Amino acid sequence: MRNLPIAIIALLWMQCGHGSETTQTESNGDMYTETFRPQFHFSPPSQWMNDPNGMVFYQGEYHLFYQYHPESTVWGPMHWGHAVSKDLVHWENLPIALYPDELGTIFSGSAVIDHQNTSGLGSDDNPPMVAIYTNHHAEKEQAGDVDFQVQSIAYSLDKGRSWTKYAKNPVLDNPGIRDFRDPKVFWHGPTSRWVMALAVEKVIHLYTSENLLDWTFASEFGEGIGAKGGVWECPDLFPMNDPNGSEKWVMLVSINPGGPNLGSATQYFIGNFDGKQFTPLDTVIRWIDYGPDNYAGVTWSNIPDTDGRRLFIGWMSNWLYAGAVPTVTWRSAKTIPRSLSLKGIHGKHLLHSQPIDELQGLRRDETVFLDEKRFDLPSATSEIIVEIPDGDLESILVQNDSGEQVILRFADGKLELDRTQSGLSDFHADFANVHTAPLDGVSVTSVQIFLDSSSIEVFINSGELVMTAILFPTEPYRTLELTGGMTKTRVFSLASIWK
Repeated sequence: MRNLPIAIIALLWMQCGHGSETTQTESNGDMYTETFRPQFHFSPPSQWMNDPNGMVFYQGEYHLFYQYHPESTVWGPMHWGHAVSKDLVHWENLPIALYPDELGTIFSGSAVIDHQNTSGLGSDDNPPMVAIYTNHHAEKEQAGDVDFQVQSIAYSLDKGRSWTKYAKNPVLDNPGIRDFRDPKVFWHGPTSRWVMALAVEKVIHLYTSENLLDWTFASEFGEGIGAKGGVWECPDLFPMNDPNGSEKWVMLVSINPGGPNLGSATQYFIGNFDGKQFTPLDTVIRWIDYGPDNYAGVTWSNIPDTDGRRLFIGWMSNWLYAGAVPTVTWRSAKTIPRSLSLKGIHGKHLLHSQPIDELQGLRRDETVFLDEKRFDLPSATSEIIVEIPDGDLESILVQNDSGEQVILRFADGKLELDRTQSGLSDFHADFANVHTAPLDGVSVTSVQIFLDSSSIEVFINSGELVMTAILFPTEPYRTLELTGGMTKTRVFSLASIWK
């Protein structure tokens, strides 16, 4: 969760009110048919949205909270917006969950189910859903104080529909550090303790607790490691099995600025965790997504063991231009949900990101093209799967009748995503760029593309490499053109999740 200049914060705080709660409970109506409105990505009913927060699964529902400003389409006093889904695809908007209070606005954080009622905020029969978040006190910041961010909690006993803030907030005070935020909390079974990963300037601090109320500093990670072009934000820490079945731990850290293609991005580290200290296997900088528009992503907690997936979603924008994009009633969307897995590639551990299987339920009207190089897309919202048996693909071009186009190029050991002619771009000088990702010797045998009204998500070799970018064409892209070797292309039109 990033900061805006103090003067802007103060102005927007004065403008903030609670009167827009009804916008969260209105029927969809025509709200999801505006120009550029995503049709199979989550976007708020109206106004500003950024980081995903508090993602937790409970009693058949996936909860998605998010940074939300209900009074404007630009960043302002943060609330937690709220939506739920039974399949991670179709979403129901709920009323705002958390409002600013005397401790400040509600910055990013996480949510857990306290199954053992360690906090005493629920009961054995009705364990609490607990949100852990950063309070950001804009007036203290304006006064020149550095301890204006603290960690607080709130709890719900009715499946997240209503929330009570803990009477003794904050549960973790600020030790005198300006950037001290974005708590990600999880239960660590081997030590029977809660663990909090907290972004602190350009490192991560780890804390432990037996009850979610009292926290003890455990360790620090990140000094001299990783990309340091900007402040670290929105950490996540979770276990995964490597291809040999051995447990490893993955640390996600978002950074702004300092991403591989300007602005914000999310790096990751693979290592071991003993309940207090995270130790990386190496110091290589790796990115979960090389595109310009996947930021602040974290994973869902409390996913049942019978499912077993590590489910991820990110904010599909970039702080370079997030407040200037040409949408009118709302700002920004989430990426499609992704399932993460740990793979071994050329002797290295790497994260793969694959679209969740539930998205296949949106598929309509499959068309198969064998070695055809140019054909029309059946819909403005499409899934495209290109299989390249000889690994000799040169480019994929998506175009509309006005000549606006997005080009994927595979050459010189890298993948390029070229949106210099993709549509509207004059709202920011750095938008119309060619974005690159190293292939590192990878032979490209499959490309899966999700094309929505204002975005493209590209998955190489079942998620071995991923690039995500937002786009603003003045009319839908309708033509796909391939250059290179033999291909088999499957194209599906995708149904809207709002109709």
